[in-house]
Order: sequence, then structure tokens, then C-alpha cells
Amino acid sequence: MSQRPLRTALTLMTAAAASLTLSAAPATARPSDPRTVRDLVRAYLASAKYLDEKTALADGYVPHQCSSDPAGHGSMGYHYFNESRYGSLDPAKPSALLFEDGKDGRRRLAGVEWIVLDSDQNLKTSKDRPSMFGGQKFDGPMPGHYPGMPIHYDLHVWLWKDNPNGLFDRWNPTVKCPAGTTHPGRTDTAHTGSSGTSHTGSSGTGHTGSSGKAPAGPSGKKPAGSSGAAHTGSMGMAHSGH
Repeated sequence: MSQRPLRTALTLMTAAAASLTLSAAPATARPSDPRTVRDLVRAYLASAKYLDEKTALADGYVPHQCSSDPAGHGSMGYHYFNESRYGSLDPAKPSALLFEDGKDGRRRLAGVEWIVLDSDQNLKTSKDRPSMFGGQKFDGPMPGHYPGMPIHYDLHVWLWKDNPNGLFDRWNPTVKCPAGTTHPGRTDTAHTGSSGTSHTGSSGTGHTGSSGKAPAGPSGKKPAGSSGAAHTGSMGMAHSGH
């Protein structure tokens, strides 16, 4: 394992220990108790292997489009969803990974995300809102981000790229998406870019990862598009390339 995860884990622990001597601060500012620190370190070390995108694909994380806030508050990057982990509150088992395009053309891990489905599938109720990391509440409930994704709660944690807005903020202003990319919003329909057509990324072809092969979905079967067509993901939605 590289030294970076270990150094950052130590930084998290040091920052949290220091925070115990300071006045109360928002949960998004810094960890505030030993259990929170432990869980963040577990999440950090468990996600370190996903610095290699190929490992994420092999573990069943399916890439989807890059999400940016149309209001200009930042981006979430490319979501890699693992439906088998929806409902996880285990710091070592995130439901999604957040990647961004690197200068070298490879995708870089920026953050992790936990997703819990809303029990009554009603956007107007939130009695079952979960929390993690010392009481940090999930955002939502909200509609799915791709066709077939149920109403859910989610929690973003920017463990691999600093977020000036806070560790748990949904949008990261330092993460960029290709021009014309917007957040799917409050609809359960395929994402469309500013032109009104189905968004396929700047290349118009499906993302195949650094290995050049289409990733396998959670079932272990290669999705349609292994010949170079747009990757449809686990729910049939076109995925953007670089």
C-alpha cells in the first residue's frame, strides 16, 4: 500500500484529536469524536484500493455520467454505483465511488458515497433518514439518479480530494465535469446535456476504463457496449466517456 493512505489516516486522527480541545463546530468541518475518526479511517483505508479504477470495476462498481450542479456550486464527478451495497452503513463498504477525469486521461478517485433506499418511497417523509460518522445525516430523500433507481438518501464523503465546502457537502467546487453536463435533478429520466440530447460525454463513446474493456456489471456479465458502444450500466442508461 502506498504511504499516502497511511499519512492521510494519521492526519484525520490528528485533526480529530485536536478538535476535541476546540469549541463545537459543524459536523462538516472536522471530526469531533474518536468513533467518528475510527470510521473515517476505516472508510479511507478500505477505499484506497479503488485508486485503481480497474479494481472498482472488478468489484462491481458500474460507471454513470458525470454530475454537475446547474446552479454552479460544483460537481460530484462520475458516479460508480454498486447496487449490491445499497443500504450499507458500513464505513468499509461504500455504495458508490466518485471519480473525476485526471490530466493524464485516467479517472482519479475523489470521494465515496453511501446510499440507503427510502422505506416508503415518499419524497415528503423522512422519518427513516439514516446517519453515519458521528451523527452526520444523509441528504434526501430524493429521486433516483438514473432510470430504475428508487427514491433514496445519500451521503458524500470527500476523502480523496479536499472540498472547501466541507467533508460531507454534496457538491465539490474543485471537481470538474465535461462542458454541458448537469445533475439529473428531480426526475427519473435519462440525463440530457444542454443540447437536449442524451449525454454521452465528449468522445461520444462509452467509457471502458483504463484496461480498454467494458466493465462487468454487478451480475458479472458484460453490459451491451463492449464493442465500443455507449455503456448502459446496470439499469440501461447511457454512460459518458472522457
